[in-house]
Amino acid sequence: MSKVILVTGSNAGIGLELVRLLAEKPEGHTVYLSARNETAGREAVAQLHADGLKNVKFVKLDVSNLETVKAAKETIEKAEGKLDVLVNNAGISKFGSAQDATNVDMAALREAMEINFFGLVQTTIAFLPLIRNKSGNEIRTILNVSTDMASNAYQARPDSSLHVVAYNTSKAAANSYTIALAHELKKENIKVNAVTPGFTTTKLNFNAPGGKTAKEGAESLLPFTLLGEDGPTGKFFGGDGKEFPW
Repeated sequence: MSKVILVTGSNAGIGLELVRLLAEKPEGHTVYLSARNETAGREAVAQLHADGLKNVKFVKLDVSNLETVKAAKETIEKAEGKLDVLVNNAGISKFGSAQDATNVDMAALREAMEINFFGLVQTTIAFLPLIRNKSGNEIRTILNVSTDMASNAYQARPDSSLHVVAYNTSKAAANSYTIALAHELKKENIKVNAVTPGFTTTKLNFNAPGGKTAKEGAESLLPFTLLGEDGPTGKFFGGDGKEFPW
């Protein structure tokens, strides 16, 4: 069946590639590409349309600005009347700022929390009425894009690295929210999961060499975006599709 899907922060990187993969599906999904920069977002949509993917639509959305979140919700509500899938992909790393535990840039920490955690929460809550708007027991999906470094178990290993406090802590908070949300929505057949694509070379990490391509990162998210009746909920998955420790 054709679905209505919103991917936040999707004018570049993994988000853009996920929009492309979803739009290429034969079911003819309606996929909303969103960005806080309207020019960049519309340019990305224009390129996808040029590639023949006319089922992609643009909506302006800044997860840290509640007015734009509400406006995006109203736009999709008027056009579609529902939302089958929400992919919370928008995020920042602040890797250019001090993030050692003993020397963290507090402004960077606050900004990372604002977008990666508070923004994710308020966007999810704003769109819940559209996600819940279903006539029967149809499956709805919320996918939160996470990171290996959001796993406390993974980062507690003696040989772990990349203890970047602003990024890791904000993403770990989002993981905690994922667990709570999944438990609360399970009875409504709304599936909520987190997935880390693993090390992927994108603008988020200043295009650090040696990672997956953005398309490869998006491919690891795709199965958890289009879950079936027997799909999981309340889980954290790695880029290989296997469960990852919280």
